[in-house]
Amino acid sequence: MLRAAVLSCYFCFMAGNSFGTLFKLSSFGESHGTAIGGIIDGCPPGLTIDFDAIQHQLDRRKPGQSSITTTRKESDTVQFLSGIFEGKSTGTPIGFIIPNKDQQSADYAALKDVYRPSHADYTYEAKYGIRDYRGGGRSSARETACRVVAGAVASQFLETKHIRISAFVSQVGSISSEIPMQLPSESQVDASIVRCPDLQAASKMEALILDMKQAGDTVGGVITCMIEGVPAGLGEPVFDKLHADLGKAMLSINAVKGFEIGNGFSSVTMKGSEHNDVFNRDAAGKIRTQTNHSGGIQGGISNGEIIWFKVAFKPVASIAMKQETLNTSLEKTQIEIPGRHDPCVVPRAVPIVESMAALVIADHFLRAQAINPNIIG
Repeated sequence: MLRAAVLSCYFCFMAGNSFGTLFKLSSFGESHGTAIGGIIDGCPPGLTIDFDAIQHQLDRRKPGQSSITTTRKESDTVQFLSGIFEGKSTGTPIGFIIPNKDQQSADYAALKDVYRPSHADYTYEAKYGIRDYRGGGRSSARETACRVVAGAVASQFLETKHIRISAFVSQVGSISSEIPMQLPSESQVDASIVRCPDLQAASKMEALILDMKQAGDTVGGVITCMIEGVPAGLGEPVFDKLHADLGKAMLSINAVKGFEIGNGFSSVTMKGSEHNDVFNRDAAGKIRTQTNHSGGIQGGISNGEIIWFKVAFKPVASIAMKQETLNTSLEKTQIEIPGRHDPCVVPRAVPIVESMAALVIADHFLRAQAINPNIIG
């Protein structure tokens, strides 16, 4: 009886709210609650915190920033509660909150007893026996603002190690752009509201997103991310492979359905002689590879080349078109989802991808440094 009671208690709460081993984020809060927030643990002491840079990343993610995003208006102003003194990290947990200001919970009243197609409504209720129908509660993409704060702090740590991360939209629907294998600057990425540095393709992407918005429908897309300056030696060879942790990080983002490192799926059409990254020595005597089909990671460990991967986002599940579904009484019904939703999520997801990449790289850098204090950075 006691064992059953313990098991019952164990299964009544939500796990999986923390990410990372040494550099760790734990987030909390719901989409329509008073605030969302988090605790960053493991940030080394003495790091100068650029608050404006953190807010800038939040502004790149926040709703209501352009004609192709949701019209919800949130300032997303972060408030730090602990772990920072005189502008520098103290090495203690960094606590922060982001107040919710523009919740319109009444928009979701009609959905209280309805399972929205391709949302977490049914699965959430099946697991916990209860759900917050106001915008998805804990399963809302609003939680990703916490990741952006932590990722911005991680990025500032990585900058001290000369590591830079850049993500950008490389595809919307069937419209794609081939970007050269070099990191674009943030100004190049943000030159269009779609966040695609190929302005010709970006114009077509924007038109497609606006068409979807007008039709009450949505469209998916792909974000490409590149990481420059990562030294050889980050990652583990078995379960904690660097690309495996990057994959987990990306697949934990709302609406992500695919992750591809390096040539990924296209490598199945290549021969080994074509795919192998041959080693050379550069003028400075450093080991380099002639190609980078591996995406900068071999055997689960970084090899010193640019790490590059792609993240696929499905079309946003909240659409204004009439759909058939079931209610909580298992009766067939039809719904038109009210509220304010993105016709395409990828432009706002760019800083989220960058942030999750920064959390992974910062965590693995500290783990590698624990083994080899002299690791290059």
